[in-house]
Amino acid sequence: MATSSSNTPGANKPSTARKTSAARKSSARSNAGRTSTSRRSPAGTRRSTTTSTSTGPKTRTGQAQQLAERAVLVPVGASLVARDNLVSTVTGLTTKYRTRAGVERELRRYERRGVTARNRFERQVRKTRTRFERELRQRRTRVERSLKQNRRRVEREVKSVRRDVERQSKPVTQQVEKLVSNAQEILNSAI
Repeated sequence: MATSSSNTPGANKPSTARKTSAARKSSARSNAGRTSTSRRSPAGTRRSTTTSTSTGPKTRTGQAQQLAERAVLVPVGASLVARDNLVSTVTGLTTKYRTRAGVERELRRYERRGVTARNRFERQVRKTRTRFERELRQRRTRVERSLKQNRRRVEREVKSVRRDVERQSKPVTQQVEKLVSNAQEILNSAI
């Protein structure tokens, strides 16, 4: 920071403005010669060798001064932002809860929100229960249907096997009866 011999706060502003504009002009003049020199990189792209002008201080003392200012200003700014946030929060709360009517209004608002949340939860529970019951009924119906089909199939097969056995047993029975009667005749004739 430049110190001024006079105690007026704005006494050094015009000279500072002149100095910074003069510094910019001399910097621009020195950079003018550099911008015309450029090289080709191996990839074929143009690369400029100009240095960018920064607004930061160029001397070590200026950089140290800037760091010291930042070290002081950052916590001050953070505390001011926190204070503003606290003030706005407290102001908002005092405007909401200043009167009994305001408190009751907020309580009703909270109650409505709670009722809405409860209704939403109950609706989800009902929906889940209905879905579960529906799936259970569908599974039960599928199992019952497959059991009925299997029972019918087994009964059909048993009936067909019984018919086949009965059809085959009649001729066998007749042949056995014939053989028995023939054997009795032979025995009767031999006696």
